[in-house]
Parts: sequence; C-alpha cells; structure tokens
Amino acid sequence: MKKILVSALVLSAGIAVGGGAAIGTSMAISGDATMFAPDMAFVSTGEILTPLVFPDGRLAGYVKIEGQIEVPSSQTEDVTKRLPILLNAVNMRTFRTPMTSGPDGMLPNVESFRKLLLDAAVETYGRDIVTRAVVTQASPV
Repeated sequence: MKKILVSALVLSAGIAVGGGAAIGTSMAISGDATMFAPDMAFVSTGEILTPLVFPDGRLAGYVKIEGQIEVPSSQTEDVTKRLPILLNAVNMRTFRTPMTSGPDGMLPNVESFRKLLLDAAVETYGRDIVTRAVVTQASPV
C-alpha cells in the first residue's frame, strides 16, 4: 500500500513539474515571456571630461566621453535627478584607472571606461536598477 501511494505521489509531482516546464518553454518560444521583463530605457550621462592615465600613473591627456546607462523606464526620472552623484563616482575612479591605448597613449580604452561607468552606476543606483552601461562617444581633447 505504501509503495503504491509513494508511486502515485511521485507521478503527480512529475506531471506538475513537467507541465510547468512545458508552459514556460512555450511562453519563451512564443515571445510572451517578455511581458515579465520591465520596460527599459537609456539615460544619457552627457559629456564627461576624464583624464587619460598611463598604467604607471602618468597623465597622457584628457578625453571627452559620453555614455548611457540602461535602467527601468519607471526609474529614469530618479536616475536623472541623481546624475551628479554618478558623475562624482566616475570622477573618483578615472584618475586611478589606466585608460590609455595606442602607441602615444592618446586613444581611450573604451572597454575600461564602460566597465568604470557600470561600476560607478551600480554603486550610485544599485544592481537592481542598472542593467548595463554603454559608451556612445569618445574623443581626445
């Protein structure tokens, strides 16, 4: 009797788990899974003047970099209001982060600035708000 009851319980649990997986897979394939994802928007940081620093700490020059951070659409107003705090966090990191590339060090390493911007944004707004950071423009001054 006990074996029959356990077998029926395991069979019922298997059907429930398998059915849930099938529904989830069909939602993902049909595109309905996006209804659970929040609507995202990019917020521009504006132009940021940053120092280009060699790995040994010497100043190579300056670069204007413009970036954007991706946040939920419902948070764009709050993120924009606190943008000066983000810019401060970026400035506090740039003089310590080597971002030079090229033979004369006058080209910015865009990937290192993107990572720096993402780290500063996560520190300022939190990991649950910021999903990614992008660099839209970089030009030596």
